Amino acid sequence: MRLLLISNSTNPGEPYLDYPKHNIREFLGKEPLKVLFIPYAAVTFSYDLYEAKVAERFNEVGHNIVSIHKFDDPVKAISEAEVLAVGGGNTWKLLKTIRDNKLIEIIQKRVREGMPYIGWSAGSNMACPTIMTTNDMPVVEPGPFTAFNLIPFQINPHYLDANPEGHAGETREQRIQEFIEVNPHVYVAGLREGTMLLLEENNISLIGPRSLRIFRKGMAPDEKQAGDDISFLLNN
Repeated sequence: MRLLLISNSTNPGEPYLDYPKHNIREFLGKEPLKVLFIPYAAVTFSYDLYEAKVAERFNEVGHNIVSIHKFDDPVKAISEAEVLAVGGGNTWKLLKTIRDNKLIEIIQKRVREGMPYIGWSAGSNMACPTIMTTNDMPVVEPGPFTAFNLIPFQINPHYLDANPEGHAGETREQRIQEFIEVNPHVYVAGLREGTMLLLEENNISLIGPRSLRIFRKGMAPDEKQAGDDISFLLNN
């Protein structure tokens, strides 16, 4: 499998998908490819607008985007796709719409056969066994929380260390500690903004300027930098 799992689409003050575009180009190569885009995580803006935003950035690095909502038969579209990109937004709506269109099994099959997968934010959550470590509000009921299960660990995108002054609620770390308390055999990777995970075959690496914070019940949170061995995440 080949996966590029990005924490966030946009860094402050930058255009949409600007910071990871060179990683996307390196991941996909120089030959132009037709990328099938899943915009289902969009809630407050249209799929057409989402497609246009993503296409602008992919075009800059030599690849074309077409959104799955333009196809009458989404299962067939997945079957014929060269690359799959799954955008961020609301993870609950993303999973529900994917389920409504009966895409779980065909996406699992194609990616496991080698179709490259690019996800950011909610799209990275969807690569996990479940969406249970998303930050999003459950604005819809997607049915089971199980996702594509392409990796054996959970990702928490947009992971934050800070607890804002005057905020009396739980920190992100405390929420993850709750998850691992009731899911004791699962690693959770806190993927900070500006970073991404690259998986090729059985190798996984962290890309970006910030460290990865890893949680599992019974162990202290562990910080891993780009270049560190994180292959244990694949042996969950």
